[in-house]
Amino acid sequence: MAKILIAFASMSGNTEEIAELIKSSIDTMGHDIEMKDIENINTQKLLEFDGIILGAYTWGDGELPYEVEDFYDDIETLNLTGKKAAVFGSGDHAYPKFCAAVDLLEERLKECGAEIIEEGLKVELAPETEEDIDRCVTFAINYISQFEDQFEGTV
Repeated sequence: MAKILIAFASMSGNTEEIAELIKSSIDTMGHDIEMKDIENINTQKLLEFDGIILGAYTWGDGELPYEVEDFYDDIETLNLTGKKAAVFGSGDHAYPKFCAAVDLLEERLKECGAEIIEEGLKVELAPETEEDIDRCVTFAINYISQFEDQFEGTV
């Protein structure tokens, strides 16, 4: 059984809703899934997980939220080689850099050696439409499918 972390930052609840949809979509797949607020994670704990799914909303003109900045800086020194990762986030098209936090977190994970196995999920505000909910579920299922294909090859 693999250990998968879903860590997120949510101010208005939008990103947390996405995280809940992702977790509920993969909960029945037989993995140990832990969901945490990104602000309360000791980054060394990431090394204990086989899979890492990060989520954050985008602040201002494409910046990481304040509560993600320390986490972002702290993981820079980690060796996440072999970790299967994906990133999701919420944003607002009213700003020029829609969901840029997703891109920033993906890049940092890659720099640390993690393998991005599912393209970043970017959702406008909350996942309220059937289309957005379906995209969240599809993201989760695609991630876990890729994860299982690759994880079983390494065990």
